[in-house]
Amino acid sequence: MTDAELDVVYTRLCKTMTQLGEAHAPLFLARFALLAIQKVDDPDVSLSLIDAASEGMGD
Repeated sequence: MTDAELDVVYTRLCKTMTQLGEAHAPLFLARFALLAIQKVDDPDVSLSLIDAASEGMGD
C-alpha cells in the first residue's frame, strides 16, 4: 500500500468513526479489528499487530 493509499484508508476510517459518533466508535473499531484479523488469516501476525497497537497506551 502506498502512502497515498494509506492516507485514503485512514481518512475513511476516521470519517466513519466521526459519522457513527463517539458512543459507537469502540464497537466499530472492535468489529473492524475482527474483520481485519479474518483477512490477515495468520494468528502470529494478528497477535503481533495487537501488541504493536497497544505499545505505550498503558503507561
